[in-house]
Amino acid sequence: MPYAPDRIAVPLPAGFVFGTATAAYQIEGSTEAAGRGPSIWDTFSHTPGKTRNGDTGDVACRHYERFEDDLDLMAELGVGAYRFSISWPRIQPTGKGPASSEGLDFYRRLVSGLRARGISPMVTLYHWDLPQPLEDAGGWPERDTVSRFAEFAAIVADGLGAEAASWITLNEPWCSAWLGYGSGHHAPGKRDIGLALAAHHHLLLAHGEAVRAIRASVPGARVGISLNLQPVRPASDHPDDVAAARRVDGNHNRIYTGPLFAGAYPADMLEHYRGHTPGLSVIRDGDPETIARPIDFVGINYYSTATVADESRAQAATAAGYCVPAGSRDDLLMTDLRAVGLARPAFERTAMGWEVEPEGLTELLLMVHAVAPGTPVYVTENGAACNDYVDPDGTIRDADRIRYLDGHIRAALRAREQGASVAGYFVWSLLDNFEWAFGYSRRFGLVWMDYPSGSRIAKDSFRWYQQALARNSLVPVADALAEARG
Repeated sequence: MPYAPDRIAVPLPAGFVFGTATAAYQIEGSTEAAGRGPSIWDTFSHTPGKTRNGDTGDVACRHYERFEDDLDLMAELGVGAYRFSISWPRIQPTGKGPASSEGLDFYRRLVSGLRARGISPMVTLYHWDLPQPLEDAGGWPERDTVSRFAEFAAIVADGLGAEAASWITLNEPWCSAWLGYGSGHHAPGKRDIGLALAAHHHLLLAHGEAVRAIRASVPGARVGISLNLQPVRPASDHPDDVAAARRVDGNHNRIYTGPLFAGAYPADMLEHYRGHTPGLSVIRDGDPETIARPIDFVGINYYSTATVADESRAQAATAAGYCVPAGSRDDLLMTDLRAVGLARPAFERTAMGWEVEPEGLTELLLMVHAVAPGTPVYVTENGAACNDYVDPDGTIRDADRIRYLDGHIRAALRAREQGASVAGYFVWSLLDNFEWAFGYSRRFGLVWMDYPSGSRIAKDSFRWYQQALARNSLVPVADALAEARG
């Protein structure tokens, strides 16, 4: 159903953190500067057929060269925090050994520049750019990668110190494990459920080891993890659809919240994945305790919800008005889960094809509150890819993005009102950037990137966010649109 924007003003709560977010490979460019080594995304994007139009992150937004310009944009925007990631191969070109002093110095300058502008840095250690030599040695399915990541975490924590008080160990380990090693849609592009399971476990183990390493180097640091959890709904109340939704929820949500917050994998997921090799046979004594080390906050990345049916009921779902998107029947992960992902034709969609449902964010935040009561939660990513273009007068009138962001900020605040410990919200993203396998064909930014020239143009959504933060409230969208264009 079309999203109907609220028509009332809503004050922004005191102490609530508003920010924006980016990731190293998506914006930095300069992939060979100062001895930076190759990552799995360099290799993947340079492999013919893996990304739209053969796009790579070689140049991206030139943030490595122009980070001061981007810091000035954030200061103009008025955000209180900036979430960015560290390029592992920029720090350790081969994934192990001593740090590159030039790589560390870049991030020290970035953090110092943020502090000088009154913006709090939130450091993400891993946003998918595993050094290629570590992948050549087996990657995340190999336990040694956990040790290498702990070493990397200690190096970065020592290098940045207390100037960076908020740390995220991993961004969306589901994508790293299941899209990287399961479906092959992301780097390193492998298709093996057994490898995905082993990668999944080692990523969570690496998180736990990084928590310890960061706290050892930065006493008083606040440490968390960012998860792309997702509400999963059955297409009907038929028992087979309900069971399918439970399996998908197990893979996407409970296989993370169980180990992190309860110290154990869900029994039904252990049973479902029994027989895959190496699979979860990589679990060793002591691993659950390491994974479940207490954290100070949890990050939630939210874009949409999921509706699923049992694989045997796809025809019934279609008859009930759902659509089966092209390619969904060939999804290795869903095939293994004996489920089919469905689309709801009445819902508005972003340029990614994702349904717009702000209520799903409220539902998700309350779900996280139920499994981790009292743990502060940050919406560490939320945003919309839109079909932006520059008007003849030089403006980018992205009203659809403004409606999306307004609805989701309000949804986060509703969850807070209902008892969830929601502490902040970060817009994805500051800049249009390299959108992984979609290359440069999708634009999420508050700021338009002209990729050939590197020039930046603030969109209407930038002005809208800026004005909302300045007045400390959300006004009705119609009024906000007029003001943003004023």
